Amino acid sequence: MSGNKGKKASQKKYFIEQAVSLGFALLLVFAIRSSIVEAFKIPSGSMIPTLLIGDHIFVNKFAYGFKVPFSDLVFEDPITLVKRDQPKSGDIVVFKYPGDESLYYIKRVVGVPGDTVEVKNKVLFINGKEISRKKADTADLTKTFEYLKESPQYRESAIEVFREKLGSTNHLMMTDRQQLFTEHFGPKVVPPESFFVMGDNRDYSNDSRFWGFVPMRNIKGRAMVIWLSIWLSFSDSSLNSWKPHRIGTVLN
Repeated sequence: MSGNKGKKASQKKYFIEQAVSLGFALLLVFAIRSSIVEAFKIPSGSMIPTLLIGDHIFVNKFAYGFKVPFSDLVFEDPITLVKRDQPKSGDIVVFKYPGDESLYYIKRVVGVPGDTVEVKNKVLFINGKEISRKKADTADLTKTFEYLKESPQYRESAIEVFREKLGSTNHLMMTDRQQLFTEHFGPKVVPPESFFVMGDNRDYSNDSRFWGFVPMRNIKGRAMVIWLSIWLSFSDSSLNSWKPHRIGTVLN
């Protein structure tokens, strides 16, 4: 009888130890997710050709400072223990959409505090200086138009793809000659502790041109790398897409 009691006590102790161990492991995982690295899925085409619908990315939440884990769930402004450099022009950032902070957006920073942002004839100007861009080469064009075949809204004859240089970042972006409402914007001055963001798919991006600036406190981190690229549509099998060659793509 005493042997059975001892066995039950031993089993109970084992289960308690396993539960505590699992609890600590889960706490560590969620702490890392809260303050260091988090995974996001790209739901829209606003960052084509850099990011495609169905790309899964890792976001570096330590890029702009180390925040106390879970403090963003308790306070309006997360508690920052270690401050680092603020986002730079050209960074791809994930942020809480200022119009509805339950939503997360991903865009590219084009204007930092104090910058004057303007668009003239679809060309970006920062502080009165035209941002350098050149026509994409044949390889970039081929890849971009291959991706666009999955989205019938784009007409190859109207799309122009460029390599644009923002700060130290050299990246692809595209415009649509048929879209005229995005031809001009500004000038607008970026206020302190705020950023002006745009999508690389310049004529199909809901960004700062339409709803304003992103406060620093809304920015969750900088996009790092694509770890998976897959889009499954159960309503339209033509959109089912698996792109293993994109895995490991470093974002800039």
